[in-house]
Amino acid sequence: MDEEVFPDAENVNSVLAQESSELLHILSGQSPVVIMKLCQMMPSYAGWDINLASSIPPAAAVTEHIKAVLEYFRVAKAEDCRNFLQSMCILCENIPMHLESRLMSVAGYENSACEHSSSSVTGGKSSSPPSEQLVKRPRIDYWPQYKAAVMLFQKRRWERLSERLVSEVQLENVWVSLRTANRGRDRPDQTPGSADKGGRTPEPDGDYGAMDSRVTLETFLQGCAGKVTVLVGPAGSGKTLLMSCLGQHWAQGLGPVPSSYLFVLLEFRQLNLRSQPLSLSDLLFRHYVPMKEGDHKKEAIVDYLLSNPEQSCWVLDGYDEFHSKLTKQEVQRELLDPERPLPVADLISGLLNRQLLPGCTVMVTCRVRDVIDLEGVSDKVGQLLGWGCHEIKEYVDNFFRGKADSALGMHAAELLLSSQHLLAMSSLPALCNICCICLEHLLLESRDPGRTAIPKERGSETRRKAGEKEDKGVQSEDPGEGSEDMMMDGTNGRAQLLLTQAQIPSTLTQVYLTVLGSFLYSDPDTRGSNDELITTRLPQSILGQYRSELCELTQLAWKGLEDGKILFMEEDISQDVLKFSIRTGLISQVELRREDGMLVNSYCFTHLTLQEFLAALRVMTSADVSDTQLKKRFSLRTRWTTKSDQRTVFTDSLHLFLCGLASPQCTSALVQLARTPGGKGGQSWVQRRQSLVLKLLKNLCHSNTLTGPKILELCHCVQESQDHQLAKQVVGTRPTLELRNIRLLPNDIDALAFVVNSVGDNGIGLDFGACSMELECLDVLPRCQYIQHLSFRSRKYDDKFAEKLSSILPKFTNLRKLEFCGASLTATGATSLASALPSCPGITELNLSDNHLKDGGIKHIADIFTKQPRLVLVKLGRNNSSLEAVDYLIGKMSLCLNIQQVHADGRKELSVTFSQNSDLHSHKKKSEPTISLLNQKWSKADMQKLAKSLAHCPALSVLNMSGSHLDVETLKTLTQYLPEINVTKKIIANDSCLTVEGLVILTALLSDCPAVVELHIRLQSPVQVSIVFSGGRQKTANEESKLLCLSWCGLLPSHLERVWRSLGTSPDLTLLDLSSNCFGNKGLRKLLDVLPGLSSIQEINASNNGIGMEGVLMLAGALCSHNNLTQIHISDGDSVILKFCPDKREDKQQQKIFRINNNKLLPSNITTLCRRLVQCRSLLELDLSHCSLTDKAIDNLMKVLPKMTSLQRLNVSHSITSTTGALVLIRCLTVSQQVTSVELRPQTESFIQFDSLKAEQASCRLTHCSLKGDNLERLLQILQQGPQLSDLDLSKNGLTQQGLLDVANTLCTFDNVSGVEVSLGAEERCLIWFTQHESFVKTLSIRDSSLERDHLVRLAEILSICPSPTKLEFKNNSLQSDWIEDFVKLLNSSQRGFSINIEEHWIRSEEAVSLLCRCLDLSSNIHTIRVHHNTLHLSLMKSTEVTSISLTDCAVEGYQLASMKSIILRCPLLTELDFSLNSLGIEGAEFLCSVLPSLPNLTSLSIGSKEASVTVVEKLSEALLQATSIQCLNLSGHMISDTAAQIMTKMWPCLRSLNLSHCEWSASGGLQLIKALGECVSLEGLCLDCLRLNEESRMCLAQALRKIKSIRSLKLNKIDTAMGPLQADSVLDLLAAMEGLTRMQEIELEGWRMADRGIEELTRLLPVWTELRKISLSKNLISDQSGDMLLEALNSCTHLEELYLPSNSLGDLTAARMALVLPSLTYITVLDISENRIGYEGSVSLSKAIMCMNNLTKIYLTSVGTPELCAVAASLAHCPLIQDVGLGWNNCGDKVAVELARVMPLCQKLTRLDLESNAVSVSGAEALVRALQSCPALELIRLWRNKVSPGEAQRLSLRERRLNFSST
Repeated sequence: MDEEVFPDAENVNSVLAQESSELLHILSGQSPVVIMKLCQMMPSYAGWDINLASSIPPAAAVTEHIKAVLEYFRVAKAEDCRNFLQSMCILCENIPMHLESRLMSVAGYENSACEHSSSSVTGGKSSSPPSEQLVKRPRIDYWPQYKAAVMLFQKRRWERLSERLVSEVQLENVWVSLRTANRGRDRPDQTPGSADKGGRTPEPDGDYGAMDSRVTLETFLQGCAGKVTVLVGPAGSGKTLLMSCLGQHWAQGLGPVPSSYLFVLLEFRQLNLRSQPLSLSDLLFRHYVPMKEGDHKKEAIVDYLLSNPEQSCWVLDGYDEFHSKLTKQEVQRELLDPERPLPVADLISGLLNRQLLPGCTVMVTCRVRDVIDLEGVSDKVGQLLGWGCHEIKEYVDNFFRGKADSALGMHAAELLLSSQHLLAMSSLPALCNICCICLEHLLLESRDPGRTAIPKERGSETRRKAGEKEDKGVQSEDPGEGSEDMMMDGTNGRAQLLLTQAQIPSTLTQVYLTVLGSFLYSDPDTRGSNDELITTRLPQSILGQYRSELCELTQLAWKGLEDGKILFMEEDISQDVLKFSIRTGLISQVELRREDGMLVNSYCFTHLTLQEFLAALRVMTSADVSDTQLKKRFSLRTRWTTKSDQRTVFTDSLHLFLCGLASPQCTSALVQLARTPGGKGGQSWVQRRQSLVLKLLKNLCHSNTLTGPKILELCHCVQESQDHQLAKQVVGTRPTLELRNIRLLPNDIDALAFVVNSVGDNGIGLDFGACSMELECLDVLPRCQYIQHLSFRSRKYDDKFAEKLSSILPKFTNLRKLEFCGASLTATGATSLASALPSCPGITELNLSDNHLKDGGIKHIADIFTKQPRLVLVKLGRNNSSLEAVDYLIGKMSLCLNIQQVHADGRKELSVTFSQNSDLHSHKKKSEPTISLLNQKWSKADMQKLAKSLAHCPALSVLNMSGSHLDVETLKTLTQYLPEINVTKKIIANDSCLTVEGLVILTALLSDCPAVVELHIRLQSPVQVSIVFSGGRQKTANEESKLLCLSWCGLLPSHLERVWRSLGTSPDLTLLDLSSNCFGNKGLRKLLDVLPGLSSIQEINASNNGIGMEGVLMLAGALCSHNNLTQIHISDGDSVILKFCPDKREDKQQQKIFRINNNKLLPSNITTLCRRLVQCRSLLELDLSHCSLTDKAIDNLMKVLPKMTSLQRLNVSHSITSTTGALVLIRCLTVSQQVTSVELRPQTESFIQFDSLKAEQASCRLTHCSLKGDNLERLLQILQQGPQLSDLDLSKNGLTQQGLLDVANTLCTFDNVSGVEVSLGAEERCLIWFTQHESFVKTLSIRDSSLERDHLVRLAEILSICPSPTKLEFKNNSLQSDWIEDFVKLLNSSQRGFSINIEEHWIRSEEAVSLLCRCLDLSSNIHTIRVHHNTLHLSLMKSTEVTSISLTDCAVEGYQLASMKSIILRCPLLTELDFSLNSLGIEGAEFLCSVLPSLPNLTSLSIGSKEASVTVVEKLSEALLQATSIQCLNLSGHMISDTAAQIMTKMWPCLRSLNLSHCEWSASGGLQLIKALGECVSLEGLCLDCLRLNEESRMCLAQALRKIKSIRSLKLNKIDTAMGPLQADSVLDLLAAMEGLTRMQEIELEGWRMADRGIEELTRLLPVWTELRKISLSKNLISDQSGDMLLEALNSCTHLEELYLPSNSLGDLTAARMALVLPSLTYITVLDISENRIGYEGSVSLSKAIMCMNNLTKIYLTSVGTPELCAVAASLAHCPLIQDVGLGWNNCGDKVAVELARVMPLCQKLTRLDLESNAVSVSGAEALVRALQSCPALELIRLWRNKVSPGEAQRLSLRERRLNFSST
């Protein structure tokens, strides 16, 4: 509206007369100066001036003066009256705004008049400042004028809007739900006082947290003055219409906004068009209500507004349509300059943040999702509630009122209220209008199916009204709200009521499709004659009829959706389509004001959802929209909004319409729109697009990251699609649909029902948490079939909700679990639920916790227990109940026998658990129920009542009363009734504030109540009390035994006496725990005094009682005097344990243990303690470990030790602190002849073992000491005093080379030393072996000791005086060649024989030859000399000649032997020459040819080779033929030519031993050699390993074997034929040829694969071989049965020493035979049965055999087929000579390792243990490490491929270097 509006003139004198009484009251409160100025405006004012100014006048006089002034101006001239009123308004204070506005309005304003009046009144002197005179007056002048113009504008606006309302809008009938307002901390409250608000009483501020607190809109808006109030609601809820109505009420002086305010209604839709910055004045006069007068009036109005901001109310409508986003000021900032042009967003933000017009009233409307932008600035938030059924029905009645057919409205209302989709839409007023239009269309269509007739005139008139709003001055249209359409009339017509519910569209999309058809049907322009009626068929046809128009409209809708645009200009739409759209009502015209103030027309769709629906049609029918664009737009919206969410003006319904259009029901309609102008169909294209939408929907169904709101939105989408398969996929991965903090509507429940009902019998759960829902939602909920779990959690759910729920519960036939927790349920609601639950027999779980049921409500629920046979769990906690409710539940246990547990925790938890009926009828023993009554406050009366209830209960397993206050009287009551209560396991009363007096009361239960078997009490925090009955025992040997535990009770000696009296005679007490009390030594004495009365006691724990040394001595005396006291354990000064065993007969002496650990024992304590223990006549073990004994204490111990004749073991582990102390303990070997072993390791395990009688020998180990200098000398002096030792281990003692020499010297100084072994390397090994035999060889072994020349000289001196033959071993001692030569030279003078082995890495090749020659040159006593690999072997004997020279496998080349010629020629008595496994070549052969003739006594020559060479044998053949003394010849590995074979066969008859293994020859040569064997009648040893024979050669070999009767050793391993392995006939033939070899001692037939037939033949020969010493039959396919035969045959080989049977198929049967046969073969030293199939039973049989094999030195059981080898390991203890054990690759675990660790110390000669590739863990390895401390001879344990991590393996290897975790 561009024209100004002025108020009608009033008579100024009349106004003064009307307001005189109020003015009198106001003027009476003014100052005398003001009153004097007003009085002076009358002509006769002088006298009054004197009277008023001279002194303070009386009140009555002042009142009279004021009355006179008012009366004067009431009848004065109008001009004088106006001047008076103006002056009064300027000078006076506290004039009400409404009164001041009226006075200033009637007084008017003229500058000249003002100036004249002012000068005349004041005499040319103004008493007021100029600014007050010239500024304040214009504010008052023009403010009411502008306000009046706005009022007129708002009245006319409402008149236009109200013309087409279906019903009247009443604010008191519009409901609002209060929401919590989040005000910023730093924003002050600008709420004006009561005076500022025109005397209205302000509404108190409240924090509205509950969404269900409802008020009317009129009530909600009261008290909003000076605040920011936000009104939210969905699109179409009528926000814009209501704000217009509010403006109309203001204009009429009604409503919550005072009429004295300036009402400013701004629409964000209009503000969007303001691109230029605006000042506050521009906002009012250019954008809101313009003024054409001069700028001075506008400035006056703005100035007044700035001075009185509280006098304005700003309504900001439609924030959801604002293109910008408001900014929030976190900190209060300075005010904005109102004259400065600012962007619109900044102006609005300034209003909201109180930077502009602070104190003004602001109202904002927006949608729910946009309210988050206003957090921190809003003081009050309310949400418009949708219409209920009553409002909807009323609107429908009004809509159809006046129609021709009176029944039309009634039937439309019935149909609408019965259709969930239409009903949901109708909750919004704008959409309710659309639904009415839809129903009218359907009803008219149903009257004449297939045809609808609407008069052109009526349809035109109806739709034209939708476009007339702009013509009648309506300022704006809200397509987002649909506010103007909210209550508009729709089409009219008369119908026959033929429409049924089935014909109502079933989805929202179909509703809109029908509505679109209805709009199109109403087009007044027909395709034919103007006089014709519109005649068409269903929407599919009419869509095709208007295809071109709809295509353009859908394109426009889609473009607007993409650009976020809802307003369109004329240039955006073609004129024809624009007119068509306005005619049909699809588009409405909207008037907009441009920035220049011009009004223009714009256009929008009737409702935003209609625009989105048309956009969806575009997506589904046009190829212009790509699949990518569709995917981008297809997403689920959430009802949880955040500040980061992108704002949009639309309702986000596009995806719903897309899903609906993807259903087959919409395909035909889409095809009509997609059809090309030429008529070609687009059905395939439409179906592809529909498939894409369904695919996207399917992907969402499979997503597992959707929140509750999105799951609900997904249900809506699936419902729109009407696809039941998709519905199944939604619930397929979601057993429970969880919905949280959502406002639910009936249509939401209907969508859930569509999805849930697809689950079938599988069942599903619905969990509603803090979801707001009306009771109407429960009416819809039974549509959800197959619900098994139903949960409601919110304080919103009260008794009314429960009552409504109870009415529908019986309809859920599959319901298993019901939760109604965290709600507002009382006993009333519980009564409703209890009445309904029996109709739900399938209920198994009921949760009613966290309500307000109290005792009465819980009783109502308990009464249904017997009616619910399938109940499993009922939760009733946090319901303000008392013990009365608990007692009621316990009472139900006698009636409801399937109650399994009643659990109550204070007032927090209360639950009842039931057993299944199937459990009751099953054969399994039903467990007794339990009762938990935790954290209760008990009185004596309560306990009596409980006890009586418990007495009537069936047997209970556990009664838990923890956390309860149990005083003495309560306890007495409980114990009094306890015999009547049937408890089978235990009563628990932890944290029960028990006292010592209560403890004494409970202790009596052990004697007074036979059923009580254990009592556990702890009085210190945490308090623990447990009364255990016989059924609660875990394990017990004696069912009659009892246990009393009174630990941590603070008991004093006096308390103990009361406990003994209360306990009485309890002969069955077996365990007494009195630990952690305070009775000390005095209490211990009382305890020991009562021991005789505790006849069955087994253990007493008196730990942590302050027991001192006096008490320790008491305990030592008790151990000696009490026969049944067998063990005393004292540790850490606090732990004291006494153990007992039943009395034994005196002839069966038992061992006793006195253990005191981790205590500091003084020397005097040691003496006193040991003297007390001397009195012990039983076998005694004294454990003093971890006691840090001083040297003096150890010395005192040694003084008493000889008197302790019953001592069996002394443990001083971790108690020896010095080497001196260790040496003192070594003296026990001399002071006591009962010592059997001594193991001393300072700071680690140390003990001394004794025997009852005199020990023959003792073993001593002193390790980890510092035996340097005097300490070693002192040790040797102690040993010289004559203790009989078997071995002495001095390893890990830091010995030096000097110490090594001192130890080596023991070979001379100790006659019984048999061996010394020393290694100064990383191993630090030092062992001295003793023997009691008279003649023996002494051995000295030195390794890794870095010896020098001087050390060798000293060793030579020691060895030279050694009285016995000596064996010397040097290994890796860094010896040089000349040192060795000198050492050998020094040994010449010895009269005894020596055996010397020297191993150094450099003794190889030429150095080996040189060393051998030098030794032969320097020593004439060398009997044999040999270099093997890198070791020099010497045998020295006085006055002897060299008989054997060997250089084997030491990398010697043939040319290096030339230097030996002269040496060999000087050895005419040489009998053996061995150069095997070297590279002799032609030079070596020539060397041998040159020396062989000079060796007449040579009987053995060995030149076995690693590499086949033909030249050596050919060269030697002639020479060998001449060496007639040779009897043993080794040519293994050589290639023998035919020529050489022919020559050498001539010497065969002279040979006794021949080795041709690995030789190669031709067929003829080989045949010649084999034939010649038949002439070797004296041959005793024959080795033909790994030869390849043809059939003829094999036959010749068999013939030769038949002729050689003298053979003792036959090795035919791995013989092959030209065709492969030996065949069965060949095997049998060869075995048969051995029949005459009766002198056989050693036979090896490995790899023959002879199988059962061969073994059978072999067993026939074995009884004849009575001298057999060794047999090897690996890889011969020997079965278990054949093995049994073989072992039986070996029974006759009584001299058998070595048995090798690996890699066969032997099993338990063979092992069982071994148990019978091997014990008789007493000479067996080696047994190898690796890689066979022996099981657990076989291993047990084998262990029995091993126990009898006393001479066994080596046993190999690698991969025998069973990990259960514990018995085998244990049997090794019976093999004292065992040296090598192989148990690898058996998957043995820690049990075997632990058993081996136990056996290892008994096997003193064990040197190697193979456990590779087993399952030994760190635990087993640790056990082996501990055992190694007692195994000095053991050199290696292989643990590769076990369950030990690399880190642990490294740690263990550093701790014990004899453990090997590597593969080599």
